[in-house]
Amino acid sequence: MFLRPVFSSRDIILDSALCDLQQLIPSYNMKRFIKKEVIPIRDEEIVTLFELRNEQGISAARENYGRLLKSLAFGILRSEQDAEECESEAFLRAWNSIPPDKPRSLCAYLCRIARRLALDRYDYNRAAKRSGDTLPIDELADFIGGNSDAADRLSEKELTRLLNAFLSNQDRKTRVIFLRRYWFGDTTAEIAQRLHASESMVKSRISRTLKRLREFLRKEGYDL
Repeated sequence: MFLRPVFSSRDIILDSALCDLQQLIPSYNMKRFIKKEVIPIRDEEIVTLFELRNEQGISAARENYGRLLKSLAFGILRSEQDAEECESEAFLRAWNSIPPDKPRSLCAYLCRIARRLALDRYDYNRAAKRSGDTLPIDELADFIGGNSDAADRLSEKELTRLLNAFLSNQDRKTRVIFLRRYWFGDTTAEIAQRLHASESMVKSRISRTLKRLREFLRKEGYDL
């Protein structure tokens, strides 16, 4: 029996693609948020400060990841003011959730919070403008199958497992392109600039990757 998957959420966690997060994340958008070089405090120490309710933890987290979170939010919202607000709110939410949360990767944890905030703001802004614009993650949902019956729905947990399995078997450049396009919301032009490659190469790589993903999901028993 074949199941037809849909995206029940945009909050897929691409752990295998995020394993070398520090190398994957810096992007063209981050140039607008450059800060002076500092010696970063380790994530474990920052989490401990959060657990002790020491507000120096927020300052350290902001120093390490503030520019990153603003870049991530800007890639979705294309507004510096909205991106800065999402960055500030992400640290506040992390402060309120650690403890009890104890993230294995503080970087990935903060990115997921900031991304969710940016997506919510994007939906709000789009509704206010009555815009028909779509995000790359929504394009991916349509590609995999976004009009399925609820009874055949592929769960977020299962989708996460399958995408991680698929991406773990791709080469690093493919993982970078896929992640930047469908998780960070970069345009193909921005990805090309980051990789010092042509935009046509990026578009071609995305197209081939999506075809392999569709075939992978079919082999796993999901009709598309």
